[in-house]
Amino acid sequence: MFDLDAYLARIGLAGRPGLAEVHRAHVTSIPFENLDPYSGRAVSLDIDDLQQKLVVERRGGYCFEHNLLLREALQALGAEVDMFLARVRLGAPSGVTRPRSHLVLRIRSGGGDWHADVGFGNGTLLDPIPFGPGAEYEQAGWRFRVVEEDHELVLQGFQSGEWVDVYAFPPQPVARIDVETINWYVSTHPSSPFVTGLIVARQGEDGGRLVLSDWSELSLTESTPRNSSTTPVEPEEVPHLLADRFGLSGWERGVDGRIARAG
Repeated sequence: MFDLDAYLARIGLAGRPGLAEVHRAHVTSIPFENLDPYSGRAVSLDIDDLQQKLVVERRGGYCFEHNLLLREALQALGAEVDMFLARVRLGAPSGVTRPRSHLVLRIRSGGGDWHADVGFGNGTLLDPIPFGPGAEYEQAGWRFRVVEEDHELVLQGFQSGEWVDVYAFPPQPVARIDVETINWYVSTHPSSPFVTGLIVARQGEDGGRLVLSDWSELSLTESTPRNSSTTPVEPEEVPHLLADRFGLSGWERGVDGRIARAG
């Protein structure tokens, strides 16, 4: 069974909070990280395993883990939740079609439909936005909107003076088995970027973003809506940064130079 009280305590809440309060508290409390697939372990989406990892052990996770945990919490609070699979467009090379490997939620609550996503590592929504195409929304200085394109909904973010596609998805809900299938690919396939590369991220209430990644070069990037700075990182610094900047202790460099659980 889902332990709502333990989840709410993990994100600093109690009682019966609303959707917006839960969404923002989740984003700013639980880090994004792919340390399990990066260190050679498949990711389980069983709800007991998600609670143990993200709530009890105070770990983070990637999109499937984050958004499935949020789904369970919101359903326990009485909301209806549908799941959608999106193709990430942000950073995709020209002409490359990525798999539908990102999980997005539609929340039916308070008489409206809401687009919720607490699991996009490179800058996720702080707050849910109305589902479907519509207005522009500013969240702690970051700007988002959804547009319609060829029967798909496209989340866009405003970056460097222009709107940039983040991800796109057809507005047809998927079954859990579809999520389980793509999760297996993402967490175990030898060519998956979550197996071959490291990414760990946090977002603050003030809109600050912190990302540790080796997808281009190993570096730590700190961003606000107005500026960004990137600092190169040496591999031996990673365990300390995980503990000190992301609240993820108990990691070390393995014999192969990759991150592994200490001990």
